[in-house]
Amino acid sequence: MAQNSDAEVREGLSALAPRLWRYAMVLARGNRADADDLTQTAMIRALERASQFQPGTRLDKWCFTILNSVWKNELRARSVRSGTGVVPVEDADLAAPDTTEMNIRAREVLTHMMGLPDAMRETLFLVYVEGYSYAETAEKMEIPIGTVMSRLANGRKRLNAAMVNENV
Repeated sequence: MAQNSDAEVREGLSALAPRLWRYAMVLARGNRADADDLTQTAMIRALERASQFQPGTRLDKWCFTILNSVWKNELRARSVRSGTGVVPVEDADLAAPDTTEMNIRAREVLTHMMGLPDAMRETLFLVYVEGYSYAETAEKMEIPIGTVMSRLANGRKRLNAAMVNENV
């Protein structure tokens, strides 16, 4: 059983790495160094604890939970949050959408999204970018599902207002 879980984790981690890094970038508010460190630490922890993974379950969900836990531990360890090292959205290595217009719009949305409060930004990312259900997001963030729905509604409202104001 442990060998099966070890093999499944080892095989799945390389394909999952870009998604983990994107999530780490969201958590770290665009700080590449923090995102790199966070991703590496989460992947190492996943490898170290591969025997705890249940074969046949969702590896991405398990790894995202590890990454989230590592980030929360890091935040607790810091006495004061540092606002340095934020990468402008234009410089971030994002997957390019099919059209130039979509690429421009995606960067605009991401720029506004990065200005949202941490909890709201993380909730929007997990649901709309990573495609987690409300229940999975609530479980991952250790919050009630109603809080997820509230954060999504408020986040959409803020993003919409920011985009409308930008186009006026």
